[in-house]
Amino acid sequence: MEKCIIVAVADNMAIGKDNSLLWHISEDLQYFKKTTLGCPVVMGRRTFESLGRPLPKRTNIVVTRSVSGADSIRSVFPDVIAVHSMEEAFEVCGDAEKCFVIGGGEIYRQSMETVDRLYITEVHTEIGDADTFFPEISPEIWRETSRSDLRTDENTGLTFEFVIYDRK
Repeated sequence: MEKCIIVAVADNMAIGKDNSLLWHISEDLQYFKKTTLGCPVVMGRRTFESLGRPLPKRTNIVVTRSVSGADSIRSVFPDVIAVHSMEEAFEVCGDAEKCFVIGGGEIYRQSMETVDRLYITEVHTEIGDADTFFPEISPEIWRETSRSDLRTDENTGLTFEFVIYDRK
């Protein structure tokens, strides 16, 4: 199984503030949906809570350290799988061809050593008051294999690129 991360990252590696996304770029949200559809998605409890519901047409796996947190997720969303570690999350993905880690910051940090591919939307801005950041993408470990043309979101004016990195 190919283990992947998908995330939108500012130039200063910011990815969130107050458990929310930093921007809403329609094309990036469409890219996220198209890329992850049909695949298991792994996320932390706080990311799941920020979504407010399971993502449709994907197996939703939530990593939580809390037994009561796992029980409450299961009671409200019986189709969501609650686990207690990244290892357990990847095991639950079973024989899927590909799975995606979708956040948040701590879950990204825990999975960086084991994933095979990064789907990064590079958003060309810096967010000074962000409180959640993506780990460094070291060129000693990661090789850029694809980069889209530079795009501009008409609603926000932000420029961005879709970049794929593969582990060397």
